[in-house]
Amino acid sequence: MSTISLIGIILGLIALIYLAYRGHSIVWVAPVCAAIVAVLGGLNVLDTYLGDYIKGTAEYIISWFPAFFLGAVYGKLMDMTGSARSLANKLVSLIGPKFAVLAVVLPCLLMTFGGISLFVVVFVIYPMGYAIYREADLPRTLLPGAIAFGAFGITMTAIPGTPQIQNIIPTQYYGTTATAAPWMGLIAALLIAVPGYLYLEWRCRSARKKGLHFEEDPKYIDNTADAATLPGWHWLSGLVPLIVVVLMLNVLPGVLERANIVKWSANQSIVVALIAGILVTCLMNIRQFKVLLPAVNKGADGSLTAIMNTACAVGFGSVVKAVPGFALLKNAMLNMPGSILFSEAIAVNVLAGATGSASGGMSIALEALSAQYLEKAAAIGLNPEYLHRVASLASGGLDTLPHNGAVLTLLAVSNCTHKESYIDICVTSCIIPVVVSVLLSLVWGLFI
Repeated sequence: MSTISLIGIILGLIALIYLAYRGHSIVWVAPVCAAIVAVLGGLNVLDTYLGDYIKGTAEYIISWFPAFFLGAVYGKLMDMTGSARSLANKLVSLIGPKFAVLAVVLPCLLMTFGGISLFVVVFVIYPMGYAIYREADLPRTLLPGAIAFGAFGITMTAIPGTPQIQNIIPTQYYGTTATAAPWMGLIAALLIAVPGYLYLEWRCRSARKKGLHFEEDPKYIDNTADAATLPGWHWLSGLVPLIVVVLMLNVLPGVLERANIVKWSANQSIVVALIAGILVTCLMNIRQFKVLLPAVNKGADGSLTAIMNTACAVGFGSVVKAVPGFALLKNAMLNMPGSILFSEAIAVNVLAGATGSASGGMSIALEALSAQYLEKAAAIGLNPEYLHRVASLASGGLDTLPHNGAVLTLLAVSNCTHKESYIDICVTSCIIPVVVSVLLSLVWGLFI
């Protein structure tokens, strides 16, 4: 029975990947694929749907809705007030089109490290990147790779202290903080950043040698004239909230705990940090008060779609955990050669790839395996911070397969096809991060 159930898990995963890649909503795809897993696992489909699936989905929403909601509102305020755009324009004016790749990547890194959702970053950066690549006379199809490289990985998973949810989720399972394993995170960031940036620069040089030029996007509408109505200091309204969020997440909780005032969990800290970012953004844009409430409304609406997509993927994982075949899969993961860090890197990468979601795949893996990883870590004296950092790093690898929601959004906004632009996204945001997470966990495990 376990073997048939394992086949059911594999078939369910294949169906999930295929249907998501075809653009179908995971809200209905996930329960249908979970039904395949349940039937071949010998479970009653209706009971499984109303039990394991709904429970897994609901528990994820209960745990992470505040972070999704506040993060979406914060990002939309930064977007609609023009704060993020002003900051990006300032950075571009300092860097210039001569360094086109850096002028796109750097604002992405700064914004995601400051807590802005990568989906918001895509919409903010694309118009700027479009203008930069047009002035640099580089093919427009190279732009999605640069945006993905800056927004989809390093400051989402590797840099210690990032407020992105992919760095917060492991705290719930390992009792760690957002700054867990700082040296491992910084080394990983460097190992991803250097080859990724060199690759993008090589692609630009190759395009010039081939005589390729910028071609206008017939669907693109230039709205940059709106920036002329903003004051010259407005870029500070993009920078200051980012700094406030990072400090409130990583500094304030420690200060309060050392003063014996209060001890916050990572979930509580991220809520306080995002609320602070929202308030600072509103105060610095108080003259745009007519924009603030609509931005909150749009952010709130957007948060529902984002968390439902991820929660449904987690619900699918809850059904996978309930069938007999998962015991075989879990034993295979736990008994892999090498350290538990290597095992975790493989497990999170695989499930993030299967669900097309970094946070969803990591949540499924940690929900199923974190207790055993913690037990093994305690037995060998391994600091759980390394488990945290490896899980976060691995979540940002195979998640960017072609069916990933952020990839589909980026290509849609850029009006590019997978054939035209996915290779650059794949190399910088999938292949390099996967290699780094797997090799780093393997090598690090040799010295613990």
